[in-house]
Formats: sequence, structure tokens, C-alpha cells
Amino acid sequence: MLVLQRHQLVGLSQAGWDAIQARPWDDTARACLAHWAARRLPLVVTQQRAGLQGGVMALGLAAPTQWQRRKFALQVPRGHLRHHHDCRDFPAAIDVAGLLLPAVRPGWLGLCEKLASLGSAARVYGSHGWQQLTGLDYLHPASDIDLRLAVSTPAMADAIAAALDGAVFGGPRLDGELVLPDGAAVAWREWLQWRARKVDGILVKRLGGPALERGDGWLALKKCPSC
Repeated sequence: MLVLQRHQLVGLSQAGWDAIQARPWDDTARACLAHWAARRLPLVVTQQRAGLQGGVMALGLAAPTQWQRRKFALQVPRGHLRHHHDCRDFPAAIDVAGLLLPAVRPGWLGLCEKLASLGSAARVYGSHGWQQLTGLDYLHPASDIDLRLAVSTPAMADAIAAALDGAVFGGPRLDGELVLPDGAAVAWREWLQWRARKVDGILVKRLGGPALERGDGWLALKKCPSC
């Protein structure tokens, strides 16, 4: 059985795509979804809101520039997955170097090495991640680099957040989140403020939705299930 995680990528069966395309869409949406279906591009697991019927997943699709950057929120039966083990991650941070200007690539690769030395396999989602994944145009001058960084302890989170805060490579703004072993995620900038006691609460994102947490009781370190 597939255990869902935020920002996990999943593929759909032909029946799944047929069901989605049969819904009433405008021409722009229909063209985008037809492209995704024909090339078996993935969808991303999003917040699983309360009220979803049993066996139904909330998935998302972020369209590229040619389809007006539309955001699609799709409810899909689990039975329409291609198979339960067809899940994957967004690209590794080092793999998006080719999307950056040549002048900033050395600094980016240096940051990737630093993050790896701290024990985190950094992934890139958002516009850079989708462009690397699909080969379609997503980026614009204001595009951030959205990083997803797995951490195993608060001390590791401290070190990675500090490395990001001190990074100088001349490229896009660094954004993203730290992900603890139980799947709880926090924005790395908010983590720095919270750890420095500049704020008394922190927004923690989970599969079922976000919550403002106070204190440190939420810092569970149990192993996160994987697909």
C-alpha cells in the first residue's frame, strides 16, 4: 500500500488519465492535461484535506508558461495509480545546475556539496524542479529555488539552515523547507527565527495540513515511511 508524502511524485494509469480528461475542462486545461497524459508525466501529492472519500488522493499539477502557469487540484482514486511503487522524488539539487546562468553554477555546486557534507540529499521542487523534470518552460526572472531538505535531528536542521542563510552564489533566492523524519516540514528561514527565539511559534506543514506549533513537543524523530 502506498504511503503518501508531501511533494511525492506519482504516476497515473491510462484509466486514471482517461477519467481526468473526461471532466469538463476549458481548452487551455485540456491541452495541458493531454500533454501530461500522453507523456506519462507525474502529478504531485498535495495536502490531503479532511473530507476526502476513502481511497481518494489529492494530487496537483503545476502547468508551465505555455499553459498560463495554471494550478490543477485533482482528486484521484488510489486505484488509478500506475502501480503502488511508481513514486519518485523531484530532481536532486545538483541536477538543476544546468538551469542556472553559467556564472553562478560553481557557487551552486559548492552549496550542493556543502549540503551533502551535512548529510542532506537536497531536492528541488517548484519551478526549477518542474522544468528539470519535464523539459518545459517554467522559469521567470523572479523564480526562487525551492529546496526540500531531509534532516534527522534539530542540530542537523540548524547546520543546514545556517549554510543556506550564509550561501552567496549570485543566483536565485533560496527558499524551501526542512523535513524531519516523521514528515513534518518547516520553512528553513522560519526555523532560524524560531531557534533564535525571535518568534514563539512556527508553522509546521504535514500531509493533513499546516499547524502553528509552540514549544518543541512536535519535534518527533520517528522514521518517516517511504513508498
